[in-house]
Amino acid sequence: MASFIPEVSPEQTSPAPGPGRPKPQRVLACVLCSQRKVKCDRRFPCSNCVKFRAECVPATVTKRQRRRRLPERDLSDRLRQYEDLLRRNNIAFEPLMKEPAGDNEPANDDNADDSDGLDMSTPTTGAGSESRYEAKNILFSITRGFRDAVIDSESPADEALQENTIKQAWVDSVDHADHLLFGARAATVDISTLHPDPVQIFKLWQIYLDNVNPLLKVTHTPSLQGRIIEAASNVTAIHPVLEALMFSIYCTSVLSLQVEECQAMFGAARDELLTRYQFACQQALLNCNFLRTGDRDCLTALYLYLISVRPGVVPQSLHSMLGIATRIAQRMGIHNEASLAECSVFEAEMRRRLWWSLMLFDSRIGQLASSKTVPLDPTWDCRVPLNVNDSDLRPEMKEPPPTNNQGGGCTETLFAVVRSEIADFVRYAEFHLDFTSPALKAIAKQQHQDKGSDLSKLASTIQEKYLRSCDPDNPLHFMTTWTTRSYLAKCRLMDHHSRYSASCVVWTANQRDAATTHALTMLECDTKVMTSPLTARFRWFNHFYFPFLAYIHLVQDMQKHPTSERAAHAWEIMSDNFEAWFSAMVADGDSPVLKLFARLIMGAWDACEAAAVRNGETNTLNPPPRIVASLREALARMAGPSQGAAAEQQPDFDMGLGTDDFMMPVRPMVFNGQAQPSVPGFQDNRAMMGSEMFPAAYTRNQMDWTAFGGWPGWGSF
Repeated sequence: MASFIPEVSPEQTSPAPGPGRPKPQRVLACVLCSQRKVKCDRRFPCSNCVKFRAECVPATVTKRQRRRRLPERDLSDRLRQYEDLLRRNNIAFEPLMKEPAGDNEPANDDNADDSDGLDMSTPTTGAGSESRYEAKNILFSITRGFRDAVIDSESPADEALQENTIKQAWVDSVDHADHLLFGARAATVDISTLHPDPVQIFKLWQIYLDNVNPLLKVTHTPSLQGRIIEAASNVTAIHPVLEALMFSIYCTSVLSLQVEECQAMFGAARDELLTRYQFACQQALLNCNFLRTGDRDCLTALYLYLISVRPGVVPQSLHSMLGIATRIAQRMGIHNEASLAECSVFEAEMRRRLWWSLMLFDSRIGQLASSKTVPLDPTWDCRVPLNVNDSDLRPEMKEPPPTNNQGGGCTETLFAVVRSEIADFVRYAEFHLDFTSPALKAIAKQQHQDKGSDLSKLASTIQEKYLRSCDPDNPLHFMTTWTTRSYLAKCRLMDHHSRYSASCVVWTANQRDAATTHALTMLECDTKVMTSPLTARFRWFNHFYFPFLAYIHLVQDMQKHPTSERAAHAWEIMSDNFEAWFSAMVADGDSPVLKLFARLIMGAWDACEAAAVRNGETNTLNPPPRIVASLREALARMAGPSQGAAAEQQPDFDMGLGTDDFMMPVRPMVFNGQAQPSVPGFQDNRAMMGSEMFPAAYTRNQMDWTAFGGWPGWGSF
């Protein structure tokens, strides 16, 4: 028989509350009732224990602590850590987040805290793993240990420590100064009235799909087209972000048209339409608070707007504005795979496309602005976009679509993906970092020893994965093929000068011929792109990339070896490329770019003439190369009729150009470590400030044309 336990009331189990005394502990069911899951009257002994003559044991001594649910962030961190340990030890497993198949493997993400925190990315390495660039969040690190000690649910103090709450408090505590870039909003202007009529909206949208989207791929056609159709039916009720994106699409569409083509299609001058839509785009960007946005469409609108203003903006100014766009992108975390892992498959892929397109454009404008800050470096880890069609991407998808890299991946994103893959190679390459950021060479070697080491392997990979199945009659495929070959030739030329440009090194005949071959290949490929009718609608894009590096190399090579066997061939190739670029400029007459270019080319021709006279080969001077004849004609036209006859008899590179037209003195050029005589026509003159094609080349006090490091980014895209 169970021992008798005197009956104790709940009031007797704990003292009555009073001043200074703690609140009485809650009385729980006894152990037996808890095990049998029956109601207990919580008296000791309870009625059930008395009925069954069992010992009644109070449950207060066995009370379980309430377990706090582990935060999702901690679970994610631990899961990433365990998966990384499995990878390092080569243990096969099925990851929770499957990565897309292909050559572009993601960076491993262990200890990846909130990516919205302090964005000081630091590369780390692990055995058998690729580079990881993850920024720890100081707020989360401080509060993490204290959160683990909390038993109950989060308190109001914990909620106040949430990062989004802190951010919003800072935003609400200051005035919204969104006018910093474009000024205050024009309150008297209703930008809905600046939209074209619906028919023209769809026409501009189609132009964008034909001329712009195949090259940039920063918008998703299937999901955006329906939104634009709906917006066109009622332009007074468009969401601010979509409205900014629409106006930016109008801007780039008009930019891609020829002047006559735009006049015929819309009955208005191209400059007039650009001014109208660019103003409207500025106002729309202000309406959606673009400077503090976290919306990808808003950033895309800003990027397309900056593309549209490029022809009329000094590169230094545009480079500063692109810095704003880059900062917004970094704050959004689109450069960081740890941040992109938190997005949906669709959103992450669109952000990768936008980041690469923005970086390539920023790199080129930085090159033109002679900036020493080059965005193509190994300090970020955004993967190259997938080689898939827009139809393969859907906002609701949970798994990445399969790529089309096997057997030739000719998709809608072909051009953007190939450019990105080459740029991903270049940003780790020693020849690129030699001329941009030498301090990062150690990081590049440590992180990607296989990248930047073999240009021949890169060319083979690009050919096998992408170009092998290209259709030469397809405009996008044609553009991709010849632009890629031009890029690769530029990389080889940069690599050659990186290896052999030391002042004490004299090039061998083979080395000189190899470098000249790369320069000629650049010009030949560029000429195909500029002259083919297949690429007429893409020519606006190629205007960003004048092959100045090739001209500089060839001019110096012919100054040093004016009678070489390849000189005639070089003059022919330069003539073809010159006509593709400057035919309209020659016809128009006066142009600072043409004057500058004439000094460069005609100086080399003078050296050839002098060598021919010395060797008694004056028959090789008639007729002169087409590029020389065209430049003589253009310079004579610029000089005016009073000097035209004299100019034809004896070309004078100072005709029409007084010394006041120039800015800075030029020293004698250096070639193969040996000082050369000054180029005829440059002597005692000053190099003029170039236009958007040549802004960095002639604004250096010390011009050493083989030291390409003086012009950061000439090897970029």
